[in-house]
Amino acid sequence: MEAFARTLTHDDHVVVEATGNAAAVTEVLAPHVGRVAIANPRQVHLIAKARIKTDVIDATVLARLYASNFLPEVWVPDQHTLALRRQVTRRNQIVRQRARLKTMIQSILHAHLLPPCPHADLLGPKGRAWLLAQPLPADEEDGVARHAREYDRLSEDLRVVERELARDALADPNVKRLMTIPGIDMVVAIGVLAAIGPIDRFKSPDKLVAYLGLNPSVHQSGNSRPRHGRITKQGSTHARTMLVEAAWQAVRGPGPLRAFYERIARRRGNHIAAVAVARKLAVIVWTCCGTARTTPGSGRRCTRRSSVISRFAPANHPPRPARSRLCVQPCADQTRGATQSRTGGDRLSPTHGSLDATRAQMPTGAAKEERR
Repeated sequence: MEAFARTLTHDDHVVVEATGNAAAVTEVLAPHVGRVAIANPRQVHLIAKARIKTDVIDATVLARLYASNFLPEVWVPDQHTLALRRQVTRRNQIVRQRARLKTMIQSILHAHLLPPCPHADLLGPKGRAWLLAQPLPADEEDGVARHAREYDRLSEDLRVVERELARDALADPNVKRLMTIPGIDMVVAIGVLAAIGPIDRFKSPDKLVAYLGLNPSVHQSGNSRPRHGRITKQGSTHARTMLVEAAWQAVRGPGPLRAFYERIARRRGNHIAAVAVARKLAVIVWTCCGTARTTPGSGRRCTRRSSVISRFAPANHPPRPARSRLCVQPCADQTRGATQSRTGGDRLSPTHGSLDATRAQMPTGAAKEERR
């Protein structure tokens, strides 16, 4: 790769397909060329669905698409985001290895017709005491002890990785802000932010929902009625899974998310309702971490928080008005209906304050302009 990079000039543009080591390839080629673009292989249908597929044909198609400005590119994260993603991936791998060890121990018990562990944690203090009391052959006891020692070693590694993630969380105000949302803890907040990157690159919450693959697929032809199907499941699988798990935790307690979940569950079922809550959590993440915008025509700055999302705001957020359910003035790109969203489903609250209350909070000039 270094020898190939030395043959290039600063006037050359290089296009590579997104792979596991695309970031490392970009880092090597970037100092020697003018620009490095990473193509999204899922959206390059000319290559993915070609009947004759060779390296020469793929490189030719990528060059032609890039020259005509039709190449779907992938966002290249910065070094801090890459390091955070690697830490989140390490933690996920350790957690999966620990779960695999528990499964191996349970398979040993099942092979000898022993009942499942009556305790919640198989390798906890009570679970280990219960394991020692089970009649197993000598070789199987050695195997269980070996798996338990490996589990303890991975648990120590998990504590080290989580300590480093907690250090990054304390230095990031967005992580601490997301931890105020019901169902989202430190691990989920860091994992979601690592998958998203800078939140400002998404102009609306719908784009963030689509990036995470939580938006429903749409099938429509001509003027016919659109048909909505399952979620697209694009983007990071780990981030989408964490949001769904956070949704299950959020609906356990009372609140607007619980009410929204119950309303959807009565019509569509529990699993679809949990995915809908995860979609709302993604909208709340975009709202909490996005920077303030200026409302066109009024010159005022608004924080893009709705009346319901403001309940999950951090402690330093200013309190809501005493006699109005409207917390702040909505932005211009959020003036669509309160009962339906583009991502599907109902909003958390059907009321965002009356029009009179909105005009009362606006300045005189802005109110006159709004009446026109």
